[in-house]
Amino acid sequence: MNWETIPNWVWMIYYLFLLATLGTAIFSVIRKQMIGLSIIAIVLTMTVPIISLINSIGRVKGLNEFEHLVTQLQQGSIWSIYAIVGFLYLLVWWGMLLIKNKMKTEVPY
Repeated sequence: MNWETIPNWVWMIYYLFLLATLGTAIFSVIRKQMIGLSIIAIVLTMTVPIISLINSIGRVKGLNEFEHLVTQLQQGSIWSIYAIVGFLYLLVWWGMLLIKNKMKTEVPY
Protein backbone atom coordinates (compact mmCIF):
# COMPACT_ATOMS: atom_id res chain seq x y z
CA MET A 1 0.00 0.00 0.00
CA ASN A 2 1.40 3.33 -1.03
CA TRP A 3 -0.37 6.08 0.84
CA GLU A 4 0.29 9.74 0.20
CA THR A 5 1.91 11.60 3.03
CA ILE A 6 3.22 15.02 3.81
CA PRO A 7 6.97 15.59 3.06
CA ASN A 8 9.45 14.70 5.79
CA TRP A 9 10.56 18.31 6.32
CA VAL A 10 6.98 19.27 7.22
CA TRP A 11 6.82 16.44 9.75
CA MET A 12 10.14 17.57 11.22
CA ILE A 13 8.87 21.15 11.68
CA TYR A 14 5.59 19.84 13.11
CA TYR A 15 7.25 17.64 15.73
CA LEU A 16 9.87 20.28 16.60
CA PHE A 17 7.02 22.75 17.17
CA LEU A 18 5.23 20.26 19.44
CA LEU A 19 8.41 19.41 21.35
CA ALA A 20 9.33 23.08 21.81
CA THR A 21 5.78 23.86 22.92
CA LEU A 22 5.72 21.02 25.42
CA GLY A 23 9.12 21.93 26.86
CA THR A 24 8.32 25.63 27.07
CA ALA A 25 4.91 25.01 28.62
CA ILE A 26 6.39 22.71 31.28
CA PHE A 27 9.10 25.30 31.96
CA SER A 28 6.43 28.01 32.28
CA VAL A 29 4.52 25.94 34.83
CA ILE A 30 7.70 25.33 36.83
CA ARG A 31 8.48 29.07 36.79
CA LYS A 32 4.85 29.78 37.78
CA GLN A 33 4.12 31.94 34.73
CA MET A 34 0.83 31.64 32.86
CA ILE A 35 0.12 28.42 34.78
CA GLY A 36 -3.45 27.82 33.61
CA LEU A 37 -2.74 28.62 29.99
CA SER A 38 0.44 26.54 30.04
CA ILE A 39 -1.38 23.50 31.46
CA ILE A 40 -3.93 23.78 28.65
CA ALA A 41 -1.02 23.99 26.18
CA ILE A 42 0.52 20.83 27.68
CA VAL A 43 -2.78 18.93 27.41
CA LEU A 44 -3.33 20.07 23.83
CA THR A 45 0.25 19.27 22.85
CA MET A 46 -0.30 15.72 24.07
CA THR A 47 -3.85 15.09 22.81
CA VAL A 48 -4.11 16.85 19.43
CA PRO A 49 -1.40 14.77 17.66
CA ILE A 50 -2.78 11.52 19.10
CA ILE A 51 -6.34 12.30 18.06
CA SER A 52 -5.19 13.46 14.63
CA LEU A 53 -3.11 10.30 14.14
CA ILE A 54 -5.90 7.96 15.19
CA ASN A 55 -8.41 9.64 12.90
CA SER A 56 -6.00 9.84 9.95
CA ILE A 57 -5.42 6.09 9.88
CA GLY A 58 -8.61 5.37 7.96
CA ARG A 59 -8.26 8.17 5.43
CA VAL A 60 -9.12 7.71 1.77
CA LYS A 61 -6.30 6.55 -0.46
CA GLY A 62 -4.79 9.47 -2.35
CA LEU A 63 -5.24 12.04 0.44
CA ASN A 64 -2.40 13.12 2.68
CA GLU A 65 -2.96 13.92 6.34
CA PHE A 66 -3.57 17.65 5.81
CA GLU A 67 -6.03 17.10 2.95
CA HIS A 68 -7.86 14.56 5.12
CA LEU A 69 -8.03 17.07 8.00
CA VAL A 70 -9.44 19.78 5.72
CA THR A 71 -11.98 17.37 4.21
CA GLN A 72 -13.13 16.25 7.65
CA LEU A 73 -13.30 19.88 8.81
CA GLN A 74 -15.56 20.72 5.87
CA GLN A 75 -17.82 17.83 6.89
CA GLY A 76 -17.96 19.14 10.47
CA SER A 77 -16.11 16.28 12.14
CA ILE A 78 -15.59 16.90 15.86
CA TRP A 79 -12.02 15.59 15.90
CA SER A 80 -10.95 17.92 13.08
CA ILE A 81 -12.51 20.94 14.81
CA TYR A 82 -10.69 19.95 18.02
CA ALA A 83 -7.39 19.62 16.13
CA ILE A 84 -7.70 22.99 14.37
CA VAL A 85 -8.80 24.81 17.54
CA GLY A 86 -5.97 23.10 19.45
CA PHE A 87 -3.32 24.18 16.94
CA LEU A 88 -4.70 27.72 16.86
CA TYR A 89 -4.58 27.83 20.67
CA LEU A 90 -0.94 26.71 20.63
CA LEU A 91 -0.04 29.43 18.12
CA VAL A 92 -1.84 32.08 20.21
CA TRP A 93 -0.15 30.72 23.36
CA TRP A 94 3.26 31.14 21.69
CA GLY A 95 2.34 34.67 20.66
CA MET A 96 1.29 35.57 24.19
CA LEU A 97 4.44 34.02 25.64
CA LEU A 98 6.72 35.88 23.23
CA ILE A 99 4.93 39.20 23.77
CA LYS A 100 5.07 38.76 27.53
CA ASN A 101 8.79 37.97 27.44
CA LYS A 102 9.51 40.87 25.09
CA MET A 103 7.67 43.31 27.38
CA LYS A 104 9.52 41.88 30.36
CA THR A 105 12.96 42.35 28.80
CA GLU A 106 12.40 45.86 27.42
CA VAL A 107 14.17 48.54 29.45
CA PRO A 108 12.71 52.06 29.33
CA TYR A 109 15.13 54.91 28.59
